[in-house]
Order: sequence, then structure tokens, then C-alpha cells
Amino acid sequence: MVASLPKLTSKWPAASLLAILFVALWMLGGCDSKPQVLSHSGPTMGTSFTVKWVSADAGSLERIAPLLEQSLAAVNQSMSTYIEDSELSRFNRQPAGYSTEVSDGLFEVLSLSQQLSKSSDGAFDVTVGPLVNLWGFGPDGRVTHAPSDEKIEQIRERVGFRKLHLDADRHRVGKAAALYVDLSAIAKGYGVDELARVLEGEGIDSYLVEVGGELRARGQKPDGSPWRIAIESPVSSGRDVQRIIEVHEIGVATSGDYRNYFEENGVRFSHTIDPATGRPIRHKLASVTVLSPTCAEADGMATLLTVLGDERGYQYAVDNGVAAFFIVKSEQGFVERMTPAFEPYLTE
Repeated sequence: MVASLPKLTSKWPAASLLAILFVALWMLGGCDSKPQVLSHSGPTMGTSFTVKWVSADAGSLERIAPLLEQSLAAVNQSMSTYIEDSELSRFNRQPAGYSTEVSDGLFEVLSLSQQLSKSSDGAFDVTVGPLVNLWGFGPDGRVTHAPSDEKIEQIRERVGFRKLHLDADRHRVGKAAALYVDLSAIAKGYGVDELARVLEGEGIDSYLVEVGGELRARGQKPDGSPWRIAIESPVSSGRDVQRIIEVHEIGVATSGDYRNYFEENGVRFSHTIDPATGRPIRHKLASVTVLSPTCAEADGMATLLTVLGDERGYQYAVDNGVAAFFIVKSEQGFVERMTPAFEPYLTE
């Protein structure tokens, strides 16, 4: 699983998508009769967000921007592990055996998380939070030394998605152990989906929403062309483009191990923790980009595939019809590998 950054998430900056819009912001001297791209951005969840939408009403910016801010604040207040009185933080402080009714949004994210966990036999596991913290990638702060085997095994007793119990009829969540849930690998994607819901509720049907590199797109630009985004090359020295894809009615998320890590005695320890071992991943997968109907699903799936690695992850994606693009480290450099479901999105 992926570690957290201040306020909510972790997976960023482990992976990133650069939004390439290739479109001017048309400001027509007060005339708003023609569609134009409007934009609102700012800080959120320890990173930043940008929302772009197509509208013939320039005044929609003043109306919609506060709604977007309120939506993100609500997600953060529900799911952040960096806010002491957030809904999730209050749940995490409770002992084994505790059960409570939770908000619709939190229950939705936990339900999707459990589905991903079951389908991958625990490769995706939101209860991995204590291990994320142990390795220095959570709210407890950074570490410079790898923890002892004894400490890892001790913490692992508090980890396991099967110890998290959901009651769909009553929207209740319970814990069979002293669990600490970390939604950093999926909540950012959910935040993107919430921003999309705000836009659609305001009658906007063409937009590109981005939070910390995770995206969701719908419709097209004013000139009728599709939204185009770039998949970043997994190099720590800069932000190079690996591939450009065209997207519509889709969520996009990337996970990787090339930005958030620490080194000790020449060994790199990734922020992505394998729940099966309690230790950072050690395989050759540098990054994976996933396309799914929702950004929350793409976000969680990208982490799932990162934990599984280049071989098992690719096979899982093919078997489950996932549109995924893998960048694998080799002695000759990076090697690309994509599932059949991903190929139609490439521009070249």
C-alpha cells in the first residue's frame, strides 16, 4: 500500500500524471456566448487540484468554485489521517471490537477497498496503515532506518482486511483488531470523483478534473478535440513524458515507486508496502497507469497492481479486463507493457 502525504494521501508523489490540455483559456472581452475552458485550482490533501470545464457561461466560475472547495473539504474531513477529528481518525483511535455507523462517502470508499482486497487476496489493503507509519511514510513522520524484523511482525498482527467488517444494510463499520485504516491509496481518486459529481450537478458535461496527478475526464474541448494527458516517465530527475493518451468518460491514476522513498546502506525502500510481507515492494515495476470508469477505482487498482508487480500484476490486469500501462525497469532501461484494454487510448 502507499504512504500518506500531509492531510490525506500517499501515493502522490510516488506517481504522477501531467495534464496536457493543448487548449487556450478563451476570454472574449465579456462575451460568454461561445464555449470556453474555465479553470479553478488550489491546494488540497497535501497536494493540489485543478478543475477545468467547458461552459458558455463565464459566470459559472464564481458559482462553481466554492462548491468544488466545499466538496474537497468534506472528503478531507471524512477520510484524512492527518486531521485529528476526521471521521476516519476517530474510528482509528477506537479499540478492537468497536463498531459505528459512518457517512455514505466513507462507506462507499471502504466497500470499494474491500472489493479490491478480496479480488487480489489482500494485495490491496487499507488496514496496512500501521506498517506505512512504521516505515516512515505516514503521519508519524519520516524514518532513516529500516525497522527490525521483530517490530514488523509485531505490527502485522494489527493488519488484515478480513479484520475490517462492513454492514451494508446499516452502513456500519467494525474492527476485530486495533486497526488503523489508511485510505491514501484510494481517497484522492474519490476526491476526483466528487469534484466530477459537483460539475455534473451544475450541468457541466465536458471537464478534466485532477487531484495530485489522478484524473477524470468527460466530454471534449470547445474545438471538439478530446482531452489529452501525458503519462509521466518514472525518472526521479525530472518530469518527462512517456506516452500521451486521449481520454473520455474515464478515470486515470498512476502508481510508482520512483519519487517517495528513503535509502539506507545503498538499499532503496519504497513507500509502497506489500501487506503480505510488511515490507516495501522489491520488484521491477517502476510505475503503472490504470484507466477505470471512476477515479477511485483507478486509484486503488493502480496500487493493487503496483504491489503485485510486473508479472503478477500484468496477469491480474489481463484476467480482469483492466486497462493498464506498465513501465518496467530492466538492464537496458524502461520497458513498456500494456494490456489489450489499454491500447485504444494511445495517440500514437
